[in-house]
Amino acid sequence: MKKANFIRNCFIGLVLVVFIAGCAGTVNRESTGEYIDDSVLTSKVKAEIFNDPMLKVLQINVESFKGVVQLSGFVNSAQASARAVEIANSVKGVKSVKNSLIVK
Repeated sequence: MKKANFIRNCFIGLVLVVFIAGCAGTVNRESTGEYIDDSVLTSKVKAEIFNDPMLKVLQINVESFKGVVQLSGFVNSAQASARAVEIANSVKGVKSVKNSLIVK
């Protein structure tokens, strides 16, 4: 009976370790917590861009991966592109900004 309990406890422990390891991130994949953090970060950057009268939020796409924000889309001027980068950099939690905005 003790041997059966030992095997069962080892199996449960192994399942828990695998479950917890499955939530960990890698270089190319975010952990669950990082995914949530990046979703919040993306929302904050979008909100700040939306509140700026110089920028048109529908023309700028925002994506985040491990704290790095990528801006893409179209803007009307180089000043608008620089302003979008400045706004994204000002948001707490942003590590860096990749500017892929195209001036049309």
